[in-house]
Amino acid sequence: FIRRDGTRVPFRPKPEWVNKPDIELSRAEHFQEVLVSLLIDGNAFIRIYRDNRGDIINLVVLDPMKVEIVRDPVSKQLAYRYEHQQDSLISKDELMHITEIRRPGHTRGISRVKELKENLGLAAALQEFAARFFGAGANLGGLIEHPAQLTKEQSTDLANAFRGQHKGLKKSHKVGVLSGGAKFVKTTASPDEAQMIASRNLAVEEIARIFRVPLSMLSVATPGAMSYASVEQNNINFVTHTLRPYITKIEEHYSRLLPVEAFLRINVDGLLRGDFATRMQGYSIGSQAGFLSINDIRKFEDLTPVESGDVYRVPLANVNLGAADLVEVDKRVGMAQRLIQSGFDPASTLIALSLPPIEHTGIPSAQLQPIAQIDPADPQSAYEVK
Repeated sequence: FIRRDGTRVPFRPKPEWVNKPDIELSRAEHFQEVLVSLLIDGNAFIRIYRDNRGDIINLVVLDPMKVEIVRDPVSKQLAYRYEHQQDSLISKDELMHITEIRRPGHTRGISRVKELKENLGLAAALQEFAARFFGAGANLGGLIEHPAQLTKEQSTDLANAFRGQHKGLKKSHKVGVLSGGAKFVKTTASPDEAQMIASRNLAVEEIARIFRVPLSMLSVATPGAMSYASVEQNNINFVTHTLRPYITKIEEHYSRLLPVEAFLRINVDGLLRGDFATRMQGYSIGSQAGFLSINDIRKFEDLTPVESGDVYRVPLANVNLGAADLVEVDKRVGMAQRLIQSGFDPASTLIALSLPPIEHTGIPSAQLQPIAQIDPADPQSAYEVK
């Protein structure tokens, strides 16, 4: 868009890179790469390619893990070095750098994956433990106690025989037999005792919290998290508190590629689209308040415009905005009527209330005499006292 006299109007002709930033990817895939870079590394590096006239012809998202921020030894300005181009530096004009969170005095953004690696490591450890636990046939670790003194070979054979009979999911329900007074002694806690299930659920919640994703979007059956009202509100919060910060940064940086007066906006109205009754209620309020027309509403609903649908109305009498002063005029006329009936001069009253002079027909009002009894040839006779 471009703003002219405070009004936002479409910017035309629209640059080709707005519709297709990367010539090899779709627009959705391009911005997906930008978001993945921000979520994983906290930095997004977009290489800018221009033609001989200086117009942008391609925008390529670089792998943030392979980009190094350095200072140009000649210009002393910040520059970037890519892994595949170690011998050359990329200037700030040739690369767009978007950061999610940046510490004061630092040039590189914070990677939430690195900062919260302990939380993610715990989730990975729980996942590996569950895989090993069920892969071993859900048998718990322990010791085999034997009353006799076994040699190393005998103890190894006994352990291998016991493990061979019970290791694996298909053998987990087989009955085991220990002879010679041997017995199995459990040495590890059970998953229930170790709260493995609760810990794994907590790990999911921790990861969701890291990336600010509502649990309802991950199908986590937390009490109160899956009701209709809460899910709808969570979706609104997701757009407001999770997506909006990223969208704002993307809009700000990509707008710098446009002329000074132009700017880019990402429309998220579709994500905030409510149910039919809620939308109709909102449209009704907007129409009665005078800031939405019938065609504006039909445009939001993907309907074709109708004739005379671009008229905006005011709430008092639901009249056209061009006739909105009728209410004010009616009040001034009522005030003039009361003043004239109180004995004030009609001409002076009209001037005081900024009303135009209106010629009187000479017929007296119905308060003095019913109109049926007035002589049209001599209307002044109604004022004579008989």
